Amino acid sequence: MPEPWPDAPIADAPIVDSHAHVYTTDMPLSPNAWHKPPADATIERYVATLDRHGIRHAVIAAASLFDDYNDYSLEATRRHRRLRTTVIVKPTIDPYVMRMMRDDGVVGVRLQWRNVKDPPDITTPEYQRFFRRVRDLDWHVHINQTADKLASPIAILQAAGVKLVVDHFGHPQRGGAACEGFQAMLHAIDNGRTWVKLSAGYRLASQQVAQDCARALLAHAGPERLLWGSDWPFPAFEDSMRYELAMAHFEQWVPDATARRIIGGETALRLYFA
Repeated sequence: MPEPWPDAPIADAPIVDSHAHVYTTDMPLSPNAWHKPPADATIERYVATLDRHGIRHAVIAAASLFDDYNDYSLEATRRHRRLRTTVIVKPTIDPYVMRMMRDDGVVGVRLQWRNVKDPPDITTPEYQRFFRRVRDLDWHVHINQTADKLASPIAILQAAGVKLVVDHFGHPQRGGAACEGFQAMLHAIDNGRTWVKLSAGYRLASQQVAQDCARALLAHAGPERLLWGSDWPFPAFEDSMRYELAMAHFEQWVPDATARRIIGGETALRLYFA
């Protein structure tokens, strides 16, 4: 049975929130966790937030805080078919388990490297086999890394032929949209298998940097290669961010309503829900 939608959805709301997290504070934290959540971000709270803002679908991003403990995200997608999720897994994961995850609503694997001192070598045969299995499942690789360290993994993942989704504007560093890593990400979009999330602009140096990057992405890629995500419940910024503000930022970054409908609707639906 399809889930009911809000009776009066907010006008011009995105159809898909492409980046959020669900977890509880009693889940086992990774030894390298960079943040300890102050409160539960439950499935029920998130679905209620979506309904309150008129958003029909969402994609959960696997949180590095919990390493490969994907259990709660998988519970969310099993219970709510309007949700999809990425997972953090070892490259040696059994392909049969990957197929079962696909049936439970998994759409990709996340390489969460932004706070990792020594990311793994993804050129090894082990990783290359893994990426082939990701490709065969029609999943994507979902990468979170700072722009200064993006060029090399982008090139490797492009060569592997996987679909690639880059988090949070590609985390541009000094130079913003002009920095080398951001420019490498722009060029990667040209291969037709790369998308970038307009999300978590509050994590960048300033809202102006987010605005400049959004403008550059729109000019280079158009709305067909861009996604919007709230980053709910805003880890480490729980006290200063709220969902309404995330939606308002999206409107500021993309003033054209038609472009916003493509980014928050058509593009995300094709990538995650087709």
